[in-house]
Amino acid sequence: MIALWGAVILSGIYHGVNPGMGWPLAVSAALFEQKTSALLRALVALSLGHLLAMTAILLPFSMMITLVDWERQIRIAAGILVIILGVYLLFNRRHPRFLARISPTRLTLWSFLAAMAHGAGLMLVPIYLGICALADSDAGHIAAGELMRNDYSIAILVAIAHTLAMTLAGGALAAGMYFWLGLKFLSRTWFNLDVVWALSLILVGGIAVFGAL
Repeated sequence: MIALWGAVILSGIYHGVNPGMGWPLAVSAALFEQKTSALLRALVALSLGHLLAMTAILLPFSMMITLVDWERQIRIAAGILVIILGVYLLFNRRHPRFLARISPTRLTLWSFLAAMAHGAGLMLVPIYLGICALADSDAGHIAAGELMRNDYSIAILVAIAHTLAMTLAGGALAAGMYFWLGLKFLSRTWFNLDVVWALSLILVGGIAVFGAL
């Protein structure tokens, strides 16, 4: 259980460090307005969008997990889905064009759609299902309604913990760029995690399938 919650936090830090999740947008907003408050507002907007995306992905699985007899099959299917997405992103490096059409002032919407498009929420699904499986094995097979209520709360806690870790990691990088290094340094040292991102999805999905089997 500790390892699974650690994976939730580490994946949040990983998402926060990844420029594709939006922290450079917070830096550019602050530099444009020349206000620290703009940096904080942008980070809050990005975090809210990411949290909504994580919750939107996890809540349907929190309802599916109430099917206790199918819990193993659901975990395997979720792992395979994550692997498929990872393989797709590994060979298709183009970023979704619709993200470029969203106004820079609508950061919450951009963050929500970016997290969906890059599979950030799906990466959490196998970890979340593993947490639920351990919780269920400790408590035994309880009533479906009680199980659903418990898994709702776990799904929300996973989304919140993950988003907090993402915000702290991305916020630290954004603050460093804004206060000390500047946007020019960022443009010269831009790093791309697309391949690592795709491989990490495949790894998480593979671990999930192996654990379920």
